[in-house]
Amino acid sequence: MELFTPDFGLVFWMFVAFIILFLLLAKFGWPMILKNMDKRADTIDKGVEYAREAKEQLDNARSEAQKYVAEAQKQQAEMLRDAAKMKTEIIEQARSEAAVEAKKVMDAAKLSIEQSRKEAELQFRNEVSKFSVEIAEKMLRHQMQSDKAQTELVNQLLDEIEKN
Repeated sequence: MELFTPDFGLVFWMFVAFIILFLLLAKFGWPMILKNMDKRADTIDKGVEYAREAKEQLDNARSEAQKYVAEAQKQQAEMLRDAAKMKTEIIEQARSEAAVEAKKVMDAAKLSIEQSRKEAELQFRNEVSKFSVEIAEKMLRHQMQSDKAQTELVNQLLDEIEKN
């Protein structure tokens, strides 16, 4: 059983070695290990904080990007409405100008037609008057070949003038 039970000297020296090792570790080892663990914990905390800040910045950037996109879409819709409105106005203006121009052309054509009609009517009257005078002249020559017919015509005309 001696193998399983150590002597008092062995236990004493093991205990002394343990105490010395414990004191050395307590004086030099543990503070350094704790210091490194604290540094590591601080680094991890800073990393977590940076990650949290980066996430917040990313969320803010996303929300701002969504705002800009929404504003851009709103401006695009407004521009499209304005363009459609301008298109309608331009079409209406062109129609009204075309209607005014067509009215001017129609009025000018009516005036030209009316002037041509009046000229034709005047020319027709002149021609009719000319033919009437020629016919009357021929009839009077034929009827006025004798002196008696001439005298009767003059008397008749004088009677008519006296009545009026």
